[in-house]
Amino acid sequence: MAQDDTTSAYAAPDPQDAAFQAYLQTVAAKARAQGIRESSIRSVMAGLTYNPRVVALDRAQPGGTPSSASSSPPPDFTPYRLSHINASLIARGRAMHDAVASDAARIEARYGVPSSILLAIWGNETNFGTFMGNFDLPRSLATLAYDGRRRALFEGEFIALLKMVDQGVPRSRLTGSWAGAFGNPQFLPSVYLRVAQDGDGDGFRDIWTNRADTLASIAGYFRDAGWRPGQPWGVRASVPANLNRDAYQTLMTSPACPRVHARHSRWRTVGEWRQLGVIAQGRIGDDVLATLIEPDGPGKTAFLLTGNYRVILDYNCSNYYALSVGWLADEIAGTQ
Repeated sequence: MAQDDTTSAYAAPDPQDAAFQAYLQTVAAKARAQGIRESSIRSVMAGLTYNPRVVALDRAQPGGTPSSASSSPPPDFTPYRLSHINASLIARGRAMHDAVASDAARIEARYGVPSSILLAIWGNETNFGTFMGNFDLPRSLATLAYDGRRRALFEGEFIALLKMVDQGVPRSRLTGSWAGAFGNPQFLPSVYLRVAQDGDGDGFRDIWTNRADTLASIAGYFRDAGWRPGQPWGVRASVPANLNRDAYQTLMTSPACPRVHARHSRWRTVGEWRQLGVIAQGRIGDDVLATLIEPDGPGKTAFLLTGNYRVILDYNCSNYYALSVGWLADEIAGTQ
């Protein structure tokens, strides 16, 4: 979850602010060139100041500095799961599932994504809207773009934010995480423009307070990322102690998040895994392709993961995040 923004937009001037203001004028020119109205640009940029705190938070992230890279093995999954998926979150998920039943059924039928998965994303991201972040998004994104470490990303997101305002999103809505994500599903501005949906037909894509729009927007993301209707994200599996795991290590290197994907085995059908003694503990077809992961090490919790698991990784490329989403979804659906 995002940290609180305890700094003020009207804090003492930062020494970098003059250069920051000059940079904003450069970005404003790019926005005008893309057809964004002057009134929208002014409404967002007026009074923006440099925020050193978001730069500090960015530097503290894994990969934020060259020295932060590590080749040490990842920790076990179970402690992560226990700290992220608790009885309170499960209860809230089930209660929300009941509260949105009619909308969820309609959205699931339209997009082909189980409502339990949609709710699990919402629950993991913001605890069903309990905390969505209180950083001023324009200030954060402009500061991160000016900082330059990932300028192409954050400048693009800042301009996308201007486009949101140009399309009618009120300036007052523009709060969220320090890194620019917002709303119930914690979309970045470019993602909002690309996949946000009007789930109730009122003409506005409200992912801040509207449950139908929130669920439809997450469903739109998953549909566009390639979710296959009728397949689970994965199932628990039992693995024989004598399985030659080295023989099934993946030979592929993923262009995105290589360390995340390197923990998955080669692809085999569920039927082929069964012939090797790896037995699925949930409902899944024999012909479904799956990879094996043992996130706590051999002899402990194991999962057979389908292509739909990769769709969850597209949302957030972390095995523990994706496994937690799947676990919470199964708890909400009552299949865990």
